[in-house]
Amino acid sequence: QVQLVESGGGLVQAGGSLRLSCAASGRTFSWLVMGWFRQAPGKEREFVAAINWRDGSQYYADSVKGRFTISRDNAKNTVYLQMNSLKPEDTAVYYCNADLRWDTGLFRPGEYWGQGAQVTVSS
Repeated sequence: QVQLVESGGGLVQAGGSLRLSCAASGRTFSWLVMGWFRQAPGKEREFVAAINWRDGSQYYADSVKGRFTISRDNAKNTVYLQMNSLKPEDTAVYYCNADLRWDTGLFRPGEYWGQGAQVTVSS
C-alpha cells in the first residue's frame, strides 16, 4: 500500500512564501512522475506542477511558472513545492499525487493522493 503524507501549508500574506512537502511510503516506487494539484473553493481540481522522479525534469502550469518550484529528494522519497510570490488566487487545498501521466497535452492524475494541505493567501 502506498501512502502520501503532506506537510506544510498555512496562512500567508500576498507576496509571501510557503513550502509543501509530500513523503511517500509503502511499496517500492513504480511511478515515473509525481506532482501537485490544487482545488480552490467552487472550482475544479487543477494541475500545478510535476517532476520526473528519474531525471528531475520539471513541468508547471502557466499560472505558477516562475513563482513555484517543484523538487525531489530521492533518498527521502519526498517531493517539495516551494511557493514564492504567493497571490490570493493561489488559495486552495493542495494535493500531492503520484503516477501522473501525460495525455493529450495535459497531466492526468495518478491513483495515489495525499490528504491535502490548505494554503490561504490573504490580500
